[in-house]
Amino acid sequence: MDIKEEIKKLKSEKNAVILVHNYQIPEVQETADFLGDSLDLSRRAHKTNADIIVFAGVRFMAETAKILSPEKKVLLTRKSADCPMARMVTPSQLAYMRRKYLDAKVVSYVNTTAEMKAESYICCASANAVKVVGSVDAERIIFVPDRNLANWVSRFTDKKIIPYNGFCYVHERFKKKDVLMVRKSYPDAAVIVHPECRREVIDLADEVLSTNGMVGFAKRTDRKVIIVGTEEGLIARLKKENPSKKFYSLGPPRMCWDMKKTRVEDVLHSLKDEVYEVTIQGDIMERAKVALERMLSVS
Repeated sequence: MDIKEEIKKLKSEKNAVILVHNYQIPEVQETADFLGDSLDLSRRAHKTNADIIVFAGVRFMAETAKILSPEKKVLLTRKSADCPMARMVTPSQLAYMRRKYLDAKVVSYVNTTAEMKAESYICCASANAVKVVGSVDAERIIFVPDRNLANWVSRFTDKKIIPYNGFCYVHERFKKKDVLMVRKSYPDAAVIVHPECRREVIDLADEVLSTNGMVGFAKRTDRKVIIVGTEEGLIARLKKENPSKKFYSLGPPRMCWDMKKTRVEDVLHSLKDEVYEVTIQGDIMERAKVALERMLSVS
């Protein structure tokens, strides 16, 4: 029996579901019951009837699944797969900001640890950040940890956005010069970028979208060439689902090395031996769940 067949057999035997982020390698994407971005996978985790959730992504995603489904066993396919941006802000750093802006409410990106979510009023994803901020009954918003997403949100609200100085090292590497170069090489192409990109990149893009937003755009658009400004793993999915269109990275392909740690063998190992189970302290999980459920109610 090959690995994918064994995974399929074990899923049935154990009533398990495999959630895979868009940035995973193609072979891992092919094992997914659900393939998507952070918001979509959060919804899937919340609604699944499976007893076991196997998460091919990074730690904060598996933590989110556990918070939303505390009665289920949640397994992370690679123990060391983490998100550097999620580690850029800590509860003590947030506490300093809250003392400085006493009237502000905290909106935390889902790309944060469970401890940070527990300290937040509400969470958001890149796909719904503008809508979430608009729902908060406060004139000032402390937005953690991504400064670029905070900047993007500030364009669509009269609220005062107070950004933390965090960033995604993958999206920060896209530059203005990358956009200018592809405009010359592919003048008829659509340039789509993630809101975690720098302001200078966003200003020159045709569309600013979450990864699932990019998937939808690629299906809808009449453009035959699309330049993609996000982690290169998404391009495999875009090509597979839109074989008549061409997709190119915005400049040299940018990779998240933590996302690229997972292999198909890791998915099998996680499911077969039920290793790397996610556990979260009870009080943290309860408070974090409030912030996440507020997000889902808005979405």
